[in-house]
Amino acid sequence: MELQSNRSLALLSIVILVLAASCDAGGIAIYWGQNGGEGTLAETCATKNYDFVNIAFLPTFGNGQQPMIDLSGHCNPNVGECTKLSTDIKSCQAKGIKVILSIGGGAGSYYLASADDARQVATYLWNNFLGGQSTTRPLGDAVLDGIDFDIEGGTNLYWDVLAKSLSAYSSMGKKVYLTAAPQCPFPDAWIGNALKTGLFDYVWVQFYNNPPCQYSSSDINNLEAAWKQWTADIPATKIFLGLPAAPAAAGSGFIPADDLTSQVLPSIKNSSKYGGVMLWSKYYDDQTNYSSSIKSDV
Repeated sequence: MELQSNRSLALLSIVILVLAASCDAGGIAIYWGQNGGEGTLAETCATKNYDFVNIAFLPTFGNGQQPMIDLSGHCNPNVGECTKLSTDIKSCQAKGIKVILSIGGGAGSYYLASADDARQVATYLWNNFLGGQSTTRPLGDAVLDGIDFDIEGGTNLYWDVLAKSLSAYSSMGKKVYLTAAPQCPFPDAWIGNALKTGLFDYVWVQFYNNPPCQYSSSDINNLEAAWKQWTADIPATKIFLGLPAAPAAAGSGFIPADDLTSQVLPSIKNSSKYGGVMLWSKYYDDQTNYSSSIKSDV
């Protein structure tokens, strides 16, 4: 009887450990769309390495401009060619992967001229990429899971209004996820105010191209301090560590996979807001197999 009891306790301990490990497990977010040599969206999701795919980018919008998507090398939106991605998007979603449209980017023509302009952009995004209706949906009839704010230019005004307007559409049925890719210096110069709304589900902070708050040569202190500030001060569901997937993917901030898994991740995974790792980008990940080498540790 005692032996049976001990076995039961041992089994229960194993179950608890497995559950605890799965609770700590993070996901990997990837950016796709800016290099025709990175494979299709369907192939990206078929790797099973990613939990989120950010389609990059919608770099032209706001201030009365006609919004325009730019998926370099993959398709020409001017002739409706990008609607072919609808099937790929649905195949990704069928695998449980969230597919999100990233607006902005490092090079683009975008800014919000007023609160009303922000609301108009939200309406456009809802009707053309989310659950609304339009005859000119650039990616076809697939309904994306949300919008990613990769704002690195323009002005810092009215992004909070855009976030609130997009979030309000969640009441129409399917939840609209909001994500963001701020720079690691805190607070972010562009969307700092928007992030304070508490409406963002996932925030993948760019811990690269910013030496004061990134990892360098076995020195984790700057990254660790910035991580603690982000997780303490930003009311998001989960915070992700944003990294380049290869040395060539950024000017600075690449972390060798061994350093990431042995030094960096153990120091940040104890945060209840830890969500995982974001990588720029699928093209560079293909060169290094970075996501495959870190996935079991994320």
